[in-house]
Amino acid sequence: MSTRALGGSTSLIASPHRPHAMYRNLLVPVDGTELSDKAMLRSIELAQQLAATITAFIVEPTLPLPAVGRPAAMVMAENELHDLHIAHHAHEVLKTFEARAQAAGVAFSGHYRQAPRVPEAIAEAAAEHHCDMIVMATHGRGAFGELMFGSNTKRVMATSRVPLLVLH
Repeated sequence: MSTRALGGSTSLIASPHRPHAMYRNLLVPVDGTELSDKAMLRSIELAQQLAATITAFIVEPTLPLPAVGRPAAMVMAENELHDLHIAHHAHEVLKTFEARAQAAGVAFSGHYRQAPRVPEAIAEAAAEHHCDMIVMATHGRGAFGELMFGSNTKRVMATSRVPLLVLH
């Protein structure tokens, strides 16, 4: 699993105005949906209040194993197309987020990764990028929705050692 960095750099040095700030680097998982747009806007506001930086993170699930009997060349071509598609998507989403953060005067770095398990990849990214808090938006589907679709937010909460701020 490799992480690719996009955008500006992140400084973990606390602002001179808040030398002992508890939260200096916020991990914000995004995916380009309307819900992640909310996470972008709210995390930028929070980062301004805390004098914190934002580390944006996109994780895309890896492709499932191919069906038996498919030609290797076809599988490789599909994998390459998938990789190009997610790289382009990640670049566009992170570029938008970076522009918003920079306009607000918030330091920003953006990263994306392919991983088989999204919640675990988010928790790993928080540790890897030395984040103090994860800021996630949730669908708030309720008990039935969680039963049907699961909850990445709950899985991140169970997996990560970093505090999690959930936006509804």
